[in-house]
Amino acid sequence: MDGSRSTTGRRHDESGVQVARVASAIARTDTFIPPARPPRPVRVIHRSAAIDPENEAPSAPREHVLATDVDVADSFGSQARGLMFRRSVPDDYALVFPFEEADSRSLHMLFVPFAIDALWLVDGEVTKAKRLRPWVGLGWGTADTIIELPAGAAEDVEPGDIVEVVE
Repeated sequence: MDGSRSTTGRRHDESGVQVARVASAIARTDTFIPPARPPRPVRVIHRSAAIDPENEAPSAPREHVLATDVDVADSFGSQARGLMFRRSVPDDYALVFPFEEADSRSLHMLFVPFAIDALWLVDGEVTKAKRLRPWVGLGWGTADTIIELPAGAAEDVEPGDIVEVVE
């Protein structure tokens, strides 16, 4: 029955499997599709806004790479899922949540079995940095971008520092 219709009016393929039934099964698949990876290498860079204690003036910015394996959660689904249901993340990993504008943003650790460092940014400036505990951690801050990193990766990051996602 090459592409012909059966007596029920449904289309069949060469093997007799109903095309509509196969398409429906594919549409219902609960398989996780990871966030799209950027076409070029992306890094998360930290530039410290530390003050030189001797003359109380800003010291020369120190640059440090926080992550080289970066995913961008730029859809509603990928932002809602975040790091849930993962067992771990690599040491050089970051999940970046970009938003249209700065607003109060929250994070939860429900179904995340490992600790993370979370950074809330407005125009690249850190407004809050917090370690979130596995399963029960909660955090709120003002941000147009949130970055989630493995626990300890943002240990030296403080409010006022600059953190950028760069190619």
